[in-house]
Amino acid sequence: MKKILLIEDNKDVRENTAEILTLAHYDVITAVNGYEGVEMAKKEKPDLIICDIMMPVLDGHGALHLLSKNEETASIPFIFLTAKAERNDFRKGMAMGADDYLTKPFDDLELLSAIEIRLEKNEILKKNFTKNLAGINDFINKVKGIESLKKLSEERDIRNYKKKEDIYKEGAHPKGIYFVSKGKVKTYQTNESGKELITELHKEGDFFGYLSLLHEEKYTGSASALEDSEIYMIPKEDFFSLIYKNAEVSKKFIEILSNNLREKEKELLKLAYNSVRKRVAEALVKLSDKYKKESDQKFSMNVSREDLSNMVGTATETVIRTLSDFKEDKYIEVSGGTITILNYDKLANMKN
Repeated sequence: MKKILLIEDNKDVRENTAEILTLAHYDVITAVNGYEGVEMAKKEKPDLIICDIMMPVLDGHGALHLLSKNEETASIPFIFLTAKAERNDFRKGMAMGADDYLTKPFDDLELLSAIEIRLEKNEILKKNFTKNLAGINDFINKVKGIESLKKLSEERDIRNYKKKEDIYKEGAHPKGIYFVSKGKVKTYQTNESGKELITELHKEGDFFGYLSLLHEEKYTGSASALEDSEIYMIPKEDFFSLIYKNAEVSKKFIEILSNNLREKEKELLKLAYNSVRKRVAEALVKLSDKYKKESDQKFSMNVSREDLSNMVGTATETVIRTLSDFKEDKYIEVSGGTITILNYDKLANMKN
């Protein structure tokens, strides 16, 4: 049974609305002002909030503002009730993030229809934004149906890339964002001398290539497959409709961007101050953390010495010598192009 929080100071309206919702088989909790409603929302975590605008202590706009600042309540669907029908009042509420707006007096069908639509949409957002190809396709199709979006691409661009094959090149115009269905991918930048620096590693379930799309600019780096990979592209029209229409998707990509920024700050500090030996150890640890599966007792990966040097930011010859030292120290095992980590803790805790 879905739980609905009703915030309304008028006793008659509150009781009548609560009765309608109860008869429609919703679990209804009530609050008499915005302040009480905010505290109840934090405690009860309702599936949807219905809130009057004009109230004592804290009005509806104030309640929505406070709830939107709280991570646990920010994504709860929010419907305003008001006796005011002025356009300015409507625009203010929607600009603050309200999902819908009902003007008093409203009929039972209008109220229940608005609730059903918002609950259905929110359930889809929670359920279907998963890190797998089937989930994304299903998610896009269902959102298209709800929002009646007309110009989304019906085809999905799925391509198989061979090891070292380019996915996109610096200077190209983005056509969408990419999702790793199978395999491993690197993104990198090249300096004037043609020297590469690997900026990110991606595995199954990762998105990449979205920064340039968000900035509406050409790619500032390139991407290629570290091994044979299956890559799925979400066309930019679909991506932008997800970002702009759905709070849950926007929140997801904000989290990804924030994590990437923190990670890049750490990488810059390491390049500036860590020794080559420590940077090589950190690169091996990073590969293990990124690509080791739970079922693997030891992490092994066929990685070119050139790619490893591009992660570390040093010459390939220096990386080869350092790997030889690690092999003698029994930290790693080397067989052809494959590196196996024997002592993860020693590499992770290596002194500078």
